[in-house]
Amino acid sequence: MRARFLDSSVFLHAYLRPRRRLTPREAMVKEAARGILARVEGGEPIITTVLHVSEVANILESRLGLAESMGFIARLLSFDNVEVLEVSARDYEHVLAVAQRYAVSLNDAVAYLKYGERGRGGGVHI
Repeated sequence: MRARFLDSSVFLHAYLRPRRRLTPREAMVKEAARGILARVEGGEPIITTVLHVSEVANILESRLGLAESMGFIARLLSFDNVEVLEVSARDYEHVLAVAQRYAVSLNDAVAYLKYGERGRGGGVHI
């Protein structure tokens, strides 16, 4: 099975408790995110980047506290099926052009670039 890229939004949709009642569509997204993470916990191979892990850590820390954030990241990094790719300053030179050309966020452009470098197929969870 080929690894998919796992974006930080999947973690956040799955784990964060909303501050308001979710719309039916938002509830479906949350449930789908939980399903994706259940597959990861079951061994489905994924790729992400240090940037995306850091984004998750920062948001979890602000909403749930430092201990909860650190525990989550430690657990994520303990999985053998999770590959965390580095992101360099040179990567950002390429990412800026991609983000401008396609009008996407820098983080989404990083995901696109790093996943493309791996030459992997099978989908991107963003």
